[in-house]
Amino acid sequence: MLKEAQKPSEKALSLIQLVGTQVRAARTGVGFSRRELAERSGVSMRYLAQLEGGEGNISIGLLQQVATALELPIEALITETTSQTAELRHVTALYQKADVATRARALQVLDPTRERKSKAERICLIGLRGAGKSTLGALLASDLGVPFLELNTEIEARIGVPVREIIALYGEDGYRQIEAETLNKIIATHERLVLAVAGGIVSSPQTFDNVLTDFHTIWIKAQPSEHMDRVRAQGDLRPMAGNPQAMEQLRQILKTRERHYAKASYQLDTSGQNIQTSRAELNALLKAHNISKSHKI
Repeated sequence: MLKEAQKPSEKALSLIQLVGTQVRAARTGVGFSRRELAERSGVSMRYLAQLEGGEGNISIGLLQQVATALELPIEALITETTSQTAELRHVTALYQKADVATRARALQVLDPTRERKSKAERICLIGLRGAGKSTLGALLASDLGVPFLELNTEIEARIGVPVREIIALYGEDGYRQIEAETLNKIIATHERLVLAVAGGIVSSPQTFDNVLTDFHTIWIKAQPSEHMDRVRAQGDLRPMAGNPQAMEQLRQILKTRERHYAKASYQLDTSGQNIQTSRAELNALLKAHNISKSHKI
């Protein structure tokens, strides 16, 4: 028997019971059996049973192990909350594990106005080179009465040398860092604009996530052969020069990036379309989804 002085106070007993209740609610909320929680936390099933029954005076160290296994801050287990806590914890855990696109869809359902506020009237055209991003972007910006920027052009203006020289000087990682910083500056200084980004931006997950989060994104698509023809029509023969495998390589690049481009909010296929038709379809898409407050046309 404990001596009277060693017995927990009523407040301590209440806290022990509260911790037990919170642990049990959190465990059932995420669908763990007591055995599974024991395996994940390193705390024995017997001790967990005592704890959940309000009889275990757990140490801070062991409670932290339990909290970590439940993917919760330790304070969530020692603070009294509402009956909805278990469900909210479960949703929080699922959200933390989800990818950016899934998080965005969840937030759109729960708070439809949030996305519009965060993205303002920023529109970003993504896709492979030759899809028509620059041409359509400039026309769309004119129709909307907003600035048109190309990310690589902004990078070159900031550093003072062409992108290929930036990569030669700083390497791919250095270029991606500059790309991220330039994008963040654009986001901070523009609430209304059309931006065109290089097709390789998907190679930097965090930067591409920022594009998806802070812009209404539109994937400008085309068939691989049209990508190549349009680049050559612009006078750039580099894609085919001395490289008979260029078309197959282009197909592979597109195949690799398609799953990233597909995360865009919207898609516009320009295959077989002249520029004015694609322009009209792009404007119609924006109007249908009420992305911009006003058009000139």
